[in-house]
Amino acid sequence: MGGWADEVGPAGLARRIADKPIFFFRLADGSVAALLDRCPHRFAPLSRGVRDGDRVVCGYHGLAFSAEGKCVYNPFSDRAPAGSDIPSYKVVVKDDIVWLWGGAPERADLTCIPDFSFIPDASHSRTIRGYTLMRANYEYGTDNLLDLSHIEFVHKGTFAGQGVIFAGQHSVKVDGKTLYSNWWMPNISPPSMAQDVFPADTRVDHWLDMRWNAPATMRLNVGVTPHGADRGAGLEIPQAHILTPADEDTTHYFWSSTRFHDLDSPDTDEMLRTMFASAFDMEDKPIIEAAYANVRGRDFWKEKPVSLGIDQGGTRARRMLERMILQENAVDP
Repeated sequence: MGGWADEVGPAGLARRIADKPIFFFRLADGSVAALLDRCPHRFAPLSRGVRDGDRVVCGYHGLAFSAEGKCVYNPFSDRAPAGSDIPSYKVVVKDDIVWLWGGAPERADLTCIPDFSFIPDASHSRTIRGYTLMRANYEYGTDNLLDLSHIEFVHKGTFAGQGVIFAGQHSVKVDGKTLYSNWWMPNISPPSMAQDVFPADTRVDHWLDMRWNAPATMRLNVGVTPHGADRGAGLEIPQAHILTPADEDTTHYFWSSTRFHDLDSPDTDEMLRTMFASAFDMEDKPIIEAAYANVRGRDFWKEKPVSLGIDQGGTRARRMLERMILQENAVDP
């Protein structure tokens, strides 16, 4: 993921991804293009230049580039300098997300894009979105999200579950290239997210279903229903949690949460945005960054991390990702 679609405005969006500077910008037809954000002449960021229609013009010496990365104008000659083309990247905007394919554009596999169709606002839904920069490797963020037992300890100031995790059952399963790390908590008192919906003396079934796709794209369904009833009789909040490496030690963390009530309420937007920002920026981020700082530059497995059982989602995701990278490198060394 390169960013939310609304981040790519008239000025474009400069963002470091996988240790490369990338410049996202809109074309005349509204689609999004992406170029390496580095002029081949003296390496100035193209994002600091200007636009000439669908061309990007370097602000240092005026070389202009097409959306395909071709140098199409040289103010000092009627020919483009040798070796002046720059990498371009395949970009797809789907579900209000800008998806970036980092390899050769002609090899882009659009079927790899997971479904996040709940994100765009609809007549029956409203989604808030957020972003934070995390000073830790992206796999440590994945570990955190695939082990939601941390809610009880880390999120005491926001949406801790009042101990409900300890009444639940955790399961991990793999279906092809998709991993699921789910919690099922039956016959409990309403958790904090449902206390305004169900009376305090109601018994409910509660679930936290997390779906993971490589490299670090996750969908979380948080749900509650009356005890013994079908899930459809209750409520469910779908969320996106998507991590993109900026470099080995820094991660872009994109999140969203969708609701099906108070659709035109700015106050509800602000309340939820404040709560989630507090949970992620003030609770998750500090502990993940501190943990990563303790092992930065070291091999994860050689540090011999202890297993508690409930962390097997992150462990299996790491192993799956390692196999995928080995397979990819074998095909394209």
